[in-house]
Amino acid sequence: MGLFGKKKDPKEEVRELQRKMRQEMRSLDRQVYSIQREEQKVTKEIKEAAKKGDKDVCLILAKSMIQSRKAISKIHVSKAQINSVIMCMQEQLATIRMAGSLQKSTEVMKSMQQLVKVPEIMKTMREMSAEMMKLGIIEEMIEETLESVEPAGLEEKAQEEVENILWEVTQGELGKAPLAVKSNIGGVVTPAVEDFEGMAQRLAELRD
Repeated sequence: MGLFGKKKDPKEEVRELQRKMRQEMRSLDRQVYSIQREEQKVTKEIKEAAKKGDKDVCLILAKSMIQSRKAISKIHVSKAQINSVIMCMQEQLATIRMAGSLQKSTEVMKSMQQLVKVPEIMKTMREMSAEMMKLGIIEEMIEETLESVEPAGLEEKAQEEVENILWEVTQGELGKAPLAVKSNIGGVVTPAVEDFEGMAQRLAELRD
């Protein structure tokens, strides 16, 4: 008796999963902060290269900024999925209190299928998926091996993003203005025009 230790309480196991998930969210927050710090350095380097008229360097740096922003965007998506799993775990605790056992969750399954693909947290998410399978919250996941197909016009869109970044960082010295800034065709007021008109109105009110 006692050779195999005391069986874990399912409620404690669910709380442990929640704790690990919150740790992963904090880890992702640190990664975002690190990427943003690096982005600030790159912004400074673009401005310096622009002053020297070195557009080739500016283009390379702008591309690295696009990658940084895409990485941050993906991390935010992962954080939202982790938060969804944490909320589902809270529902599992309520289920244990009401029904006395854990229930399978398709929502957790969908989130975990996405999270195990995220390189930064892949190892931990695989471990947690295994724990969730043992608890009966999710079923065994099948590895997806679909080949990614690049959409048409991807290169053109990437070039547009580079031009937008250069316009933003150099305040219009390099690159091209985004469409929302450039045009006000057909009476459609763009965000930039709306901002300008709002500022003009507030200035007029201050003068009165």
